[in-house]
Amino acid sequence: KRMQNRKSNILLIVCLFSLLWMNSANAADVAKIGVANLQRVLETSEPGKSAQEEIKQQKDKMELELKQKGGEIEELRKQLERESMVMSKEKREEKEREVRIKLNDFKSLQKRYRTQLQNLEKKLVSALLKDVSNLVEEIGKKEGYLLILNNTGVMYSPGSIDLTDRLINDLNARYAKKAGD
Repeated sequence: KRMQNRKSNILLIVCLFSLLWMNSANAADVAKIGVANLQRVLETSEPGKSAQEEIKQQKDKMELELKQKGGEIEELRKQLERESMVMSKEKREEKEREVRIKLNDFKSLQKRYRTQLQNLEKKLVSALLKDVSNLVEEIGKKEGYLLILNNTGVMYSPGSIDLTDRLINDLNARYAKKAGD
């Protein structure tokens, strides 16, 4: 009886391995996997470059304004240094207060601009990621991919499954079409 249980257990194990092997062999035929370098798509696609340019223009504009305001404050400080000996105590305190107020306004403006720039970047990157995600989903469904992964966590993948260039080209084509409308 013990020998019979052993034979039936072995037979059961062989059957399970056979089923698993058959399923994995079939799954290998069907499982189509792709990878894409999302960072490269964001940096090199036309919509990505456009977003970067818009952020840079806004940043340059803000920096120019901050530089002007900083120059005004520095000029007030220098004037205060030069004239502090000949000013009355009340006039000097008034000028010092004016410098402090302008400095606080400058810091507030700096903080506001930083927040505006971060919000603009989030908005533009979010919109771009949505477009990329929609495109990836389209390609995945249309061509029967089981998975399309961002290659950041992938330690190895053959170049044949890399969809990055295709995503960039398709995204550029859509961007050009939108710009032409």
